[in-house]
Amino acid sequence: MRQPLHPDISEELIERLVRGFYEKVRADPELGPIFAAKIGDDWEPHLQKMFDFWSSITRMTGRYRGKPNAVHSRLKNVEPEHFLRWLALFRETTRDLCAPEVSAIFIDRAERIGESLQLTMFFDPANPGRILSLKETPT
Repeated sequence: MRQPLHPDISEELIERLVRGFYEKVRADPELGPIFAAKIGDDWEPHLQKMFDFWSSITRMTGRYRGKPNAVHSRLKNVEPEHFLRWLALFRETTRDLCAPEVSAIFIDRAERIGESLQLTMFFDPANPGRILSLKETPT
């Protein structure tokens, strides 16, 4: 197993982050219905999958074996703008729970993931502006 991206990224932190983030998603009037339509009432299997996903990309555990781009490409009622809201909630959660350098690692990975998913879901050579930049701009 390779080394985690930061020594403070523990399995416990990942679980708190994922659970906290999805609490916000479920309560969000924009994103909640989109996720609920796909996940239903039993969120635990999705949360477990997300624990494995984030463990794989931040702790290098290799536990996640899914294909997120293929799964997300089949979703309906998702627009590029939803990724902006998704990232806003994710950034808020990481900043609430993590030290700044750890938060920056999670946010960087989430921005890359969001851009990759957008390319899979929305790329159209005739309308390249449909893909939104998800990188946070310094204020």
